[in-house]
Amino acid sequence: MSSNAFGKLFTVTTFGESHGPAIGCVIDGCPPGLAITPEEFRHDLARRATGRSRHTSQRREADEVEILSGVYEGRTTGTPIALLIRNTDQRSKDYGDIASTFRPGHADYTYWQKYGIRDPRGGGRASARETTMRVAAAVIAKKWLAERYGVRVRGYLAQLGEVTPRGFDWAAVEANPFFWPDAAQVPDLEKAMDALRKSGDSVGARVNAVAEGVPPGWGEPVYGKLDGDLAAAMMSINAVKGVEIGAGFAAVAQRGTQHRDEMRLDGFTSNHAGGILGGISTGQPVTVSVAFKPTSSILVPGQSVDLAGESVQVVTKGRHDPCVGIRATPIIEAMLALVLMDHALRHRAQCGDVGPIAPRIA
Repeated sequence: MSSNAFGKLFTVTTFGESHGPAIGCVIDGCPPGLAITPEEFRHDLARRATGRSRHTSQRREADEVEILSGVYEGRTTGTPIALLIRNTDQRSKDYGDIASTFRPGHADYTYWQKYGIRDPRGGGRASARETTMRVAAAVIAKKWLAERYGVRVRGYLAQLGEVTPRGFDWAAVEANPFFWPDAAQVPDLEKAMDALRKSGDSVGARVNAVAEGVPPGWGEPVYGKLDGDLAAAMMSINAVKGVEIGAGFAAVAQRGTQHRDEMRLDGFTSNHAGGILGGISTGQPVTVSVAFKPTSSILVPGQSVDLAGESVQVVTKGRHDPCVGIRATPIIEAMLALVLMDHALRHRAQCGDVGPIAPRIA
């Protein structure tokens, strides 16, 4: 299949299927000299992984990264970095009943129409399993951005179904399986998810991410806008149906006097633009919000058709997430970091000699 790579100077190409022997990626364009070891991938991969709580799919993959190339004696060499993760907990028999049926809400029908063949095991390339390699690649991007520019990328679950956080504390985000910023609400979320899982249904979610420390000047007019590339990157994630930069759709109800981010030498008065103006970073935090649809693999029967063109009812059994957004925070962070690193390299390539420009808003 085509279009399995993204990024211009920092290019990531992923490969592999959900129930194949392995998944992997090739990262081209990483600057040389960055210290990296296999152990450094474990933290973010564990954050993304299934089976870490009862509220996600119970598939349990080891997710051990093998570095096949591009690293010598613990440092990147500037040559392509190949990463491999072997699949160790496939259960393909779970998909035997739907091999000849199109699951409603899934990519089964569209893959069949495009290629005339599909891998029904876990969704093949359309599985969320593919995002594992995005998170792995972003470990490198996050580290380089932090060391070179002091950029910090982090995210949280901003909405689960109809529930939104009553409070906000970054310290709470990593202390619960939901990446939820209000610790007092976590017990209620667990009860709600337990009831949802027993009902056989699913629910959608919203994930927010922010990159702090991004310097002004990253991004390109007109067709290489930073927010344009961010939107495309987020929409490439399975189950994503909406992306907002800054105020997003809330800007529709705002007045110009409210939405514009007025400038003073000691800082901007607001950040409705999400840290991007004219497709170029302002130096403010870059903010993005992403909407995930409800999981389509559910136990509630649904109407569909099979390969013979007959009407059928579909019940998707197996190990599935009642809400894919619960473990999506590391994936959103990953795509934000990967886009920022690509644009950092692109800016350095064209405008590295420009230097600091006055005046500079704090």
